[in-house]
Amino acid sequence: QVQLVESGGGLVQEGGSLRLSCEVSGGIVSSFVISWFRQAPGKERECVAAIARNGLHNVYIDSGRFMISRDFEKNTVYLQMNSLKSEDTGVYYCAAADRWTMTYASEGYDFWGQGTQVTVSS
Repeated sequence: QVQLVESGGGLVQEGGSLRLSCEVSGGIVSSFVISWFRQAPGKERECVAAIARNGLHNVYIDSGRFMISRDFEKNTVYLQMNSLKSEDTGVYYCAAADRWTMTYASEGYDFWGQGTQVTVSS
């Protein structure tokens, strides 16, 4: 059973940085497309960034501030977030898909973590 556990969220001031971690168990990170989604209060869940099995990656939101990466040794995917803004506040989820091509559609994902709260204060 694949499990995803997010960590690294918290309270940060505008302009600050956070690095979120998604630790994968029950599979290896290179066996999935793994993405970060976020959901702000009252808004739909949206895809922030995705990384494919071969390491190719896309950042769908404000690519100059976010970066996705992975560590094979730790079997973990990261989301580095810089120059944070109040509108980045929300719950951030890690998701894994048993597919070859990246997708930003949440229905394309098979496994989800429980989420980690990010709050950016102005």
